[in-house]
Amino acid sequence: MVGTFHAGLRSSLAAKGAGAVGLVALADLLFFRQPLGFTVGAFALAFAAALAAVQPAVLRDRRALLFLLGALVMALGMIERPTFAGWLVFGVCIGIAGLSPRAGPHDDAWRWFQRLAWQPMVGSIGPVLDALKLMDKRLNRARFAPLRLLPVLVVPVLGGLLFLGLFAAANPVIADALSHLRPPAFDLGRLFFWGVVFVVVWHVLRPRHLRRPIPTPGGRGDRDIPGVSLLSVTLSLMIFNALFALQNGLDIAFLWSGARLPEQFTLAEYVHAGVYPLIFSALCTGLFVLIALRPGSRIAASRPVRALLVAWVAQNLFVVASSAYRMWLYVESFSLTRLRILVLLWMALIAVGLVSLLWRVLRDRGTGWLLNLNAGAGLLALVGLSVVDIGAVVAEWNLTHARDAGGRGVAVDLCYLQRLGPSALVPLARFERRGPPAALARQTASVRALAYIRARDQLKDWRGWSWRAQRRLDTARALGATAVGYGDGWCGGD
Repeated sequence: MVGTFHAGLRSSLAAKGAGAVGLVALADLLFFRQPLGFTVGAFALAFAAALAAVQPAVLRDRRALLFLLGALVMALGMIERPTFAGWLVFGVCIGIAGLSPRAGPHDDAWRWFQRLAWQPMVGSIGPVLDALKLMDKRLNRARFAPLRLLPVLVVPVLGGLLFLGLFAAANPVIADALSHLRPPAFDLGRLFFWGVVFVVVWHVLRPRHLRRPIPTPGGRGDRDIPGVSLLSVTLSLMIFNALFALQNGLDIAFLWSGARLPEQFTLAEYVHAGVYPLIFSALCTGLFVLIALRPGSRIAASRPVRALLVAWVAQNLFVVASSAYRMWLYVESFSLTRLRILVLLWMALIAVGLVSLLWRVLRDRGTGWLLNLNAGAGLLALVGLSVVDIGAVVAEWNLTHARDAGGRGVAVDLCYLQRLGPSALVPLARFERRGPPAALARQTASVRALAYIRARDQLKDWRGWSWRAQRRLDTARALGATAVGYGDGWCGGD
C-alpha cells in the first residue's frame, strides 16, 4: 500500500515537474530580456494546457473547467494585445481552476481571495516541501534510497575521470575535444528568472490547499452587533440622510442647475475639490451598511430602517453621479487622462456596490452573494481594460476636443501624448491629416514620428509582435505616417 502511494506520488511529481521545467524553458525563450508581445498569450495557452495535462481532475470539475475556459479566452486575448489587466484575470482564472477540485462547492469570493493570496505566500517553499515529502524515509525506505547509490558510484566516477585524463594526455584528438568544452556562463539574472517562473507555475500545477479559510465576515444572524442598536442605527441614518441632502442640494444648485457660486469660489475649484472625498463617503456608506445591517438581524428587518436605508443609498447614488459629472466637467474643461478614465470606472463599480448592498438588505441576501457579485463586476472591469486601449481613447478624445482642433478643451498637450507612446500613433496621424496650424503641425509630426519609431521597433523582434500592434502600424501607414519629422527634440526627446 505504501509502495503504491509512493509510486503515485513520484509519478505525479514527475509529471508536474516536467511540466514546470518545460514552462520555465518556454518562458526563458520568450521573455528573458526580450520584448513582450503575442508571446504573453502563447505562454498563457501553454500554461493552461500544462495544468489540464498534469491535473486531470480539472477537466472533471465543472467550476474548474469553466475557469480554465476563461483562462484560455484571456490567453487568446493577450495574443491580440498583452496587458497587465489581462494577465491578472488569467492568473485568477487559472488559480481557481487549479484549486477547484479540492475546494468546497459553494465557496464565496472571500474564501477564494484567501486561497489565491495563500498560494504565492507558500509558493516559494512549496517545491522544498514537496522534495522533502518525496525523500521521506517512511516512504522511500524500501524502494527509493538515492543516498545508497553514492558508494556504488564512487569507483566508476573516479576511475572514469582518471582514465579520461590519461587518454587526453596520450591522445591529442581527445585533448583538443576537451579543450573546447566550456561551462555555461553563470548568469545570476537568468537563474533568478528561472526560479521565479518555476515557483509561479509550480504553485498552480501543484497548489497547496488552504484548508480552513477565515469565515466570511458580516454573515447572517438574528443577533445585533454589540454596541449597535436599532435606535442608534435609526438615528445614524436620519443624520446621514440630512447631511447627504445638504450636499446633494448644493450640487443640484451649483453643479447641475448652473447657479452662481459665491465670489470667492470658481466652478473649477468646486468641481475638482469634491471628486475624491465624495467617492470616499460612498465607500464609508458601504462599510456601514455591511457591518450594521446584517441579513436576518432585528435592525435589518425594521421597516423604518429599511425606508431610511433606501433613501440614503439613493442619495449616495446621486453623490456618485454628481462626482462623475464633476469629473466629466473637469475633463471637458481640461483634458482626458488614463487616470481619469480609471476613476470614472471606479465610480461605476461603487454604484454597483451600493445597489447590491441595498438589494442584499431588502432581499435578505448573504454576504457571500454580495461579495461574489462585486468580485464578478471587478473581473468584468479588468476584462474590459484588457481589451480597450485606454491610451488610444485618451489621445483620440484630447485631439478631437482640443482648442486647436476647434473644441472647447485646452490646447493640445503633446508632451502627455508623447508619454502615451504607440497608443497615440493613429490619433496623431489622423490629427495631422486634419491640417492643424503650421507650428502645431511641426510639433505634432515630431511626437507622431517618435510614436511611429517605437511602434515599428516593437515589431522588429518576433517576440514583441502582437496583432493589435501590427494593425496599429498598418493603419498609421495607411494614413501616411512615417518616421519623418523626428529629431526636433520636442518635450525633451523620449
